[in-house]
Amino acid sequence: MVSQLQKLPTDESLGTLETVAHFDGAMLTGVTVSHQGRIFVNFPKWGDEVAFTVAEIREGCPVAYPDEAFNRTNPNDLAGTLVSVQSVVVDPVDRLWILDTGSPMFQPTQYGGPKLVCVDLTSDRVIKTILFPQDVALPTTYLNDVRFDLRRGTEGIAFITDSSDQGANGIIVVDLASGASWRKLHDHPSTKAEALSNFRPIVEGRPLLERQPDGKTKPITMGSDGIAISADGSRLYYCPLASRRLYSVAIDALVDRSIDDSAVAATVIDEGDRGGASDGLETDAAGYIYSTNYEHNAVLRRRSDGEWETVVHDPRLLWPDTMSVAADGYLYVTANQLHRQARYQKGKDLRQKPYTLFRVRIDAQPVLLR
Repeated sequence: MVSQLQKLPTDESLGTLETVAHFDGAMLTGVTVSHQGRIFVNFPKWGDEVAFTVAEIREGCPVAYPDEAFNRTNPNDLAGTLVSVQSVVVDPVDRLWILDTGSPMFQPTQYGGPKLVCVDLTSDRVIKTILFPQDVALPTTYLNDVRFDLRRGTEGIAFITDSSDQGANGIIVVDLASGASWRKLHDHPSTKAEALSNFRPIVEGRPLLERQPDGKTKPITMGSDGIAISADGSRLYYCPLASRRLYSVAIDALVDRSIDDSAVAATVIDEGDRGGASDGLETDAAGYIYSTNYEHNAVLRRRSDGEWETVVHDPRLLWPDTMSVAADGYLYVTANQLHRQARYQKGKDLRQKPYTLFRVRIDAQPVLLR
């Protein structure tokens, strides 16, 4: 007699994944939602044909934002056009910030390429561009994600992760008033990828490695990637892509240019295993920390008591990437099949379009530090 497999009980806390938009062209990474419900996404230049690197979703379709001209890279005016955008984030006063890596195909950066651009969502016009000097955005730098605290300084402070897999990692701090920027935790161990002996991610049942057509393999080495600010504005959370650890650092230390990196490092806390490999981080006003989990097609969140719980698990979450806690009570998340790129699959692109933007109801509000 063959026994029946017992089905696991349903976790009533799990959310239901809703489809927001499909993408049949280039793969997307970032997503952000304005206070008025406008949705913005971006498409980095990693080898796909990218018609525009930033878009607004209108009637379910991506439209170049703020316009097509600004999305056309001018090699003679890198500062005045977009090059390759990795992240878009709406700040607490409902302005859109665009984080331009200046690094298509992960090429060395040139001055004017790596930048932070602010767009006024009322006029849909660029109102500020902050360029990074070459001792801040290094030739090897890959600007990955950004968060804002507008209560500090005269106009606020931004925090950016450098996730480079070719050079130093760290946190870049930006004074939004002056445009001044500086590196903190420069190549600190907490910003670095873990060694393969300590970290071997499994995605769709296979170890995630760079796999060449000749059979040679190489571990993934991306450093500080996900980033989020605590609800009270005291701690900055961050995590290397190639790691299962979550770290935090005192924001007071990051913004104080008078103290050296050893003093900043003294405020770093290893927050423990974040429940599996991920690169997306978010927080909400209730104090939850959200983490994407590409090993298990899920989004998790950490409660105030330090325990992790599942927000949503769905096989369609193939490499859940960037998240956005929106004012409408939903958590938005992109799924882009990053691990199926040719770089990880012996030169064969195994991605299957469309890529998808999802959302899940969480009935939470974004962190508004202003």
